[in-house]
Amino acid sequence: MTTYYSEEHEWITVEGDTATLGITKHAADQLGEVVFVEQQDAGDDFEKGGEIGVIESVKAASEIYAPLDGEITEINEDLADNPGALNEDPEGGAWIYKIKLSDTSQLEDLMDLDAYKALIG
Repeated sequence: MTTYYSEEHEWITVEGDTATLGITKHAADQLGEVVFVEQQDAGDDFEKGGEIGVIESVKAASEIYAPLDGEITEINEDLADNPGALNEDPEGGAWIYKIKLSDTSQLEDLMDLDAYKALIG
């Protein structure tokens, strides 16, 4: 498995043409206490750069953007009852979507961990 990061502070862990998507710890820390997560449905298609959800915190609402093209195959339904899990375990159990990638060459546009750390400085 390989993990990639977007400039919008999402992480994506890839295994073959299937990926798990979530927000980074940095994003969770910047948001503050998460109180609601709006997710699309399994089976929904999306395009790179498109909005695929919203995270609301006590500070603000923040869109979740697709780091690449794909189809949602599974949503983390636990987030509906426990959105605060995004603060507790943002890069683990509080993943947001499982997706089937449409174009794995788009992974080249994402960052590795070192580049992401440099971004958030």
